[in-house]
Amino acid sequence: MSTKAQTTARRAQVSRKTKETDIRIALSLDGTGETGISTGIPFLDHMLDLFARHGLFDLEVECRGDLEIDDHHSIEDVAICLGKAFLQALGDKAGIARYGMSMVPMDEALCRAVVDLSGRFYLVYDVETKRTRIGNFSVELAEHFWRSFAEALKCNLHIDLLRGRNTHHILEASFKASARALRQAVERDPRIRGVLSTKGTL
Repeated sequence: MSTKAQTTARRAQVSRKTKETDIRIALSLDGTGETGISTGIPFLDHMLDLFARHGLFDLEVECRGDLEIDDHHSIEDVAICLGKAFLQALGDKAGIARYGMSMVPMDEALCRAVVDLSGRFYLVYDVETKRTRIGNFSVELAEHFWRSFAEALKCNLHIDLLRGRNTHHILEASFKASARALRQAVERDPRIRGVLSTKGTL
């Protein structure tokens, strides 16, 4: 792989405006974890902040959504835009590791995330929680967030809870594990010529 390909900045900007949400996302895959996040859902802000910091992604997210109805549209559309930003920043995926895996503990909780940037969407989400809400964040929408993200990124993503009781700890571990798995998967390896696939495309 050429030096130029290795040093090309991998950045993306995605905007999405509907009757339900108005979203702007800026992403750099080769960052230091700098963030500026405002979605109107404090727990989602917290999850996205730690996602970026542990993935070493520079991430800015602005979302104005119809929270007077509920949090569904904002969470779903942020996930869609984030997945699209990753896909855009990856470009032709030349030289990337493609696969990533991470296990992250958060006190009593332990979560595993495995990702394949295959160009094909599939999500396995095996995470059981007891609480239904954290602030104005609907816990059931955590799975929907990852489904929307993985579909927009066109990746295969598995998130499994190995053990855990506290819902906050469980979700935090899942976001951190996913971030670290993605950090591995998007990493560029100079030994990889083109894309890491016998098909010649991802």
